[in-house]
Amino acid sequence: MADSRVSTALVSLLAIAFAVAAPSVPAAVAVDAVRVVSDTQIDGNLTRIDVYSAAMDRVITNHVIRAANPSAPTLYLLTGIGGGEDGVSWWDSTDIRRFFADKNVNVVLPIGGAFSMYTDWIADDPMIGRERWQTYLSRELPPVIDAQLNTSGRNAIAGVSMSAGSAVDLAIQAPDLYQAVGAYSGCPWAADVLGTALISSQVIGGRGNPLNMWGEPGSPTWHAHDAFARAGALAGKAIYLSAASGIPGDIDKGGLPSPPVEAAASLCTTAFAARLNELGVPATHVDRKTGSHTWGLFETDLRNSWSVLARGLGAE
Repeated sequence: MADSRVSTALVSLLAIAFAVAAPSVPAAVAVDAVRVVSDTQIDGNLTRIDVYSAAMDRVITNHVIRAANPSAPTLYLLTGIGGGEDGVSWWDSTDIRRFFADKNVNVVLPIGGAFSMYTDWIADDPMIGRERWQTYLSRELPPVIDAQLNTSGRNAIAGVSMSAGSAVDLAIQAPDLYQAVGAYSGCPWAADVLGTALISSQVIGGRGNPLNMWGEPGSPTWHAHDAFARAGALAGKAIYLSAASGIPGDIDKGGLPSPPVEAAASLCTTAFAARLNELGVPATHVDRKTGSHTWGLFETDLRNSWSVLARGLGAE
């Protein structure tokens, strides 16, 4: 993803990102076991499952669309930069409850993780807090969901905008857990100057310190999360990648359009699709001529991706 045309603005942003204070010493992880705190029916097949995360020492709320039948697979669906705490999410901003009502899949939508990149941070952050989302999503939550819903044990993960790159990263970090991955209007990242700047800008948007996330640029932790370098780990998974040009169109419904953000997502997504192709890893790549980072675009691509995800989940 490195490019000699990296903008001055992004390079300046990167300099600001790492001029902030050094990371604090990580706090001790809670010793209490991960557990279901409550399982509350909302309506029909819709429930709210609150899970205590030992890694983050707090209760995480998860909206769940339950499959009609037992032994169904699970789709973990991540939302955008506000983590769903801002009332902007798949649950709040789309009609996925109706879409998945007749599908043979459990859909789990965690609430939280704003500006966190849904990863494990190496240190607690004064503004963001304790973030151990990789641990939660790959080690803590799935066993709880499997037991609570009597699932098939097959899983997919998908994300939008900020969490699109996170979904790809999580599928690489936990290769045996997820059989399918979807990334909508986001940016799978590399540990180069541009990738580091793009990731850091999102963390800084929540007033977080990128040093508390993965340490100094170029560190082994940054490279461990380089999706371009580790793309081969996705071999054998069902993969769906999508983004649009940024040009507003009829597909845009819900929320304010953001043409520059979507155009940047298209560049990242196209580059990552090319990387997979270079490695001989099959993927479905949709590059739309119109669409400008709205929930109308995101929901269209989620619906369109279901056939790909379902294939990986064995839920066709």
